[in-house]
Amino acid sequence: MPESGGNKTDMSTIKLLHAADLHLDSPFEGLGESKAAARRAEQRQLLHAIAQLALRKQVQLVLLAGDLLDSDSSYAETGEELVRALGSIPAPVFISPGNHDFYSGRSPYARLKMPENVHIFKSPIIECVELPGLGARVWGAAFTDKHSSGLLRDFRAEKKPDTIDIMCIHGETNAASAYNPITDNEMAASGMDYIALGHIHAESGLKKAGGCYYSWPGCPEGRGFDETGEKHVSIVSLDGENCSIEPVSIARRKYEILRVDITEKDALTAIKATMPDDTGDDIYRVILRGETAEAPDISALREALEEKFFSLQLRDETSLCRDIWENAGEDSLRGQFISRLRKAYDAAEQDTERERIVQAARWGLAALDRREEVVRHADQ
Repeated sequence: MPESGGNKTDMSTIKLLHAADLHLDSPFEGLGESKAAARRAEQRQLLHAIAQLALRKQVQLVLLAGDLLDSDSSYAETGEELVRALGSIPAPVFISPGNHDFYSGRSPYARLKMPENVHIFKSPIIECVELPGLGARVWGAAFTDKHSSGLLRDFRAEKKPDTIDIMCIHGETNAASAYNPITDNEMAASGMDYIALGHIHAESGLKKAGGCYYSWPGCPEGRGFDETGEKHVSIVSLDGENCSIEPVSIARRKYEILRVDITEKDALTAIKATMPDDTGDDIYRVILRGETAEAPDISALREALEEKFFSLQLRDETSLCRDIWENAGEDSLRGQFISRLRKAYDAAEQDTERERIVQAARWGLAALDRREEVVRHADQ
């Protein structure tokens, strides 16, 4: 459902498309070389999806609030698609470079010949572009380095009768941030009717500070397992007092995490019973949990399942229901291995150290059993 607030006025309504944080040419390191290249090519199509949505919704403005590019070393094909897609939009397009695609003499924005309908903010000093045909002014500024101090500090636009004031800018409401920290008080005092923000990859919904509405649309398509689920761009309608947002999905693929308890179950059957029907386009991490008599065969599970996903990660977080130390007294390689780890376990002083020793025992037993044990990292 669109989110809205305020009361009707007689001022004309402006409809705009607000998007940010495409991060084109992301490395996609977790996907492997060929699929990473495919994902980068698909990412470029987000530009054309934005253009098609702008046409379909008949928007009068397009605001791109930074980090369209993941770095200043983007591929030539990406620049070509950027120019082609934005030039096909029959409306003004404003770009406010962020910390990943900050404006400089060597940035793609400086090298590319942009279409006439595209305006790129190039300075950290807030500037204004008047659009008298729309009864609007668009304000904005750019990151010119990887970091930026607060760009809205002491800023206030003098209001102009019958004019809607809109800002496009990259930043966040975190006072300690190195990425253009913005406060609610600064937004309330800015004189803006709507501020189109980028940098936060989670969709914020419509917010308000004083008389100023603002939002982050989030990233339009996830790039990792910290960006799971549906992602959107925003269609925003405002008339000076009233504002509404319609989130629209243009993503081709999603990242999802599926947790499956396989206690007293066949792992493959349990996974299939938990899987949604439409996983073929998406990137999944399947996490196995519960107690098992032996470690699940990750290789066999991958072979049985990987064709059902664009990409699949399998992680074993099960625990063995048998005593992991049961072979400690045996006169065998297994017994000697377990005995040494048991001594280290008994001597450990902290739970975290004991957990690492138990995990080491599991990896070792998996190797002895010729099974695959997936290493778990805190950042995965």
